[in-house]
Amino acid sequence: MKNQIQQYINLFLKGFAMGAANVIPGVSGGTIALITGVFERLINAIKSFDIKAIKLLFKGKIKELIEYVDLYFLIAVFSGMIISVVSLAKLLEFLFTNYPVLVWAFFFGLILASVYFVGKTIKKWSISVILTFIFGTSIAVVISMLNPATQNDSFFYLIICGIVAICSMILPGLSGSFILILLGNYELVMIQSVSTFDLAILFPVIIGVIVGLIAFSHILSWIYKKYKDQTISILTGFILGSLSILWPWKNEIYLLDSVGDFILKEGEKIPLMSTKYIPDTLSTEVILAISLMIIGFITIYLIEKLASTQE
Repeated sequence: MKNQIQQYINLFLKGFAMGAANVIPGVSGGTIALITGVFERLINAIKSFDIKAIKLLFKGKIKELIEYVDLYFLIAVFSGMIISVVSLAKLLEFLFTNYPVLVWAFFFGLILASVYFVGKTIKKWSISVILTFIFGTSIAVVISMLNPATQNDSFFYLIICGIVAICSMILPGLSGSFILILLGNYELVMIQSVSTFDLAILFPVIIGVIVGLIAFSHILSWIYKKYKDQTISILTGFILGSLSILWPWKNEIYLLDSVGDFILKEGEKIPLMSTKYIPDTLSTEVILAISLMIIGFITIYLIEKLASTQE
């Protein structure tokens, strides 16, 4: 019993880490799931919500249903994710506002380490595996260069946001939060509505999340089983390509009108894109940022070691 409780605590903490990753633009909860060894089990558990599960429910076979859908596993992971998203939304907003370079540096180190630790699980580097790796990297880089849309709080658009974001969140290397930025609704969904628990925004997003999660998990599970090395290679490519989003030193370029003045939305400048640069002086901030990159790398190393020890 004690060992079982410890298992569920570990699953909760993994879910918490996945939730934290999903709040951050450029970081994927799927990456954390893959590194901590719960990715395949998570996909299989989600896709088990099918016709058989419905039949077990209507027949009153609750014990068989719980076992079939791996319910306790899902409760442990998703409760960790939900608590993480709710509790960290305000903190991350504060950190990104006041210490953006340091925060991005830490996550850059996390994702850089993830490229190695996810990629090393590929058993055989064939031509198809190399091509899917290049394809995955290219897709992630192209996505990172797209311009964000404008904010839209219509009911059906929020459902679409939920579907697209959750598919990105469970794919290692594709950030659901960054996809929400591209859709124009990151601040509305992940910061404002989560902080204030605005159900008018959250309800349609949750509908999209549930629909997208169940539908996409079936596709991903089938591909993962049939083409495991190719799947991991494309996911590794996604992770590598997402590094361009996380580079700490960048200058924001904002939308301007025809006379060169900033276009404002609710008093705030609208970001168009950012240009990356390499710092030319070794300031205190730069030293701290490099240190945090190393700490981020070591963090993933320790998570991976912990996961392999538990296995």
